[in-house]
Amino acid sequence: MTSLKNPHIMIMKLIRKMYDWTIRLSETKQAVWALAAVSFIESSIFPIPPDVLLIPMCIAERRKSFFYATVCTVSSVIGGLAGYAIGYYFIKTWGHDILDFYGALESYEELKVKYDEYGGWIILAKGMTPIPFKILTILSGAMNMSLPIFILSSIGARAMRFYLVAGLLWKYGAPVRHFIEKHLGLVTLAFLILLIGGFVAIKYII
Repeated sequence: MTSLKNPHIMIMKLIRKMYDWTIRLSETKQAVWALAAVSFIESSIFPIPPDVLLIPMCIAERRKSFFYATVCTVSSVIGGLAGYAIGYYFIKTWGHDILDFYGALESYEELKVKYDEYGGWIILAKGMTPIPFKILTILSGAMNMSLPIFILSSIGARAMRFYLVAGLLWKYGAPVRHFIEKHLGLVTLAFLILLIGGFVAIKYII
């Protein structure tokens, strides 16, 4: 009865259930396919980053951490090509709607100048920030960035991002898992702040 009257306890129980479910999923054969799918669609339209699966999967099976990072990198780059296509062929329709949804339309004109000046370095630099990668892929297509440069820059940005996470979890997996499970509410809050902050940062970092 007390838990029903205490929203904090109810939320913590829900977070714990979601965490336990994700850990169980990360240990199944379907986990790799789910990780690949999330990594793919996150690069073009989906708002949730693949870290929600990558981190628990690396924690559950540390020896496969770099394999999981490879799955994320490859799937994200291929998904980035879908985002590039949206920007290249459909910037005035789907692309416009997606950028508007994520609040990136105001940065469109300003980013054009940066693309002309820095090209692929924009992808490489900003692909490591909390800024949603889909924004960069769509804008790259809209700006008609050289496809080989886009692919190489995407590989560099995504590999640095995912291999860094995987490497840290491979080396410090047990203490990290203990910390996460002990401070699950705090970790969840920090993740949400980073996620929301990434969308807010679009107006200031791009």
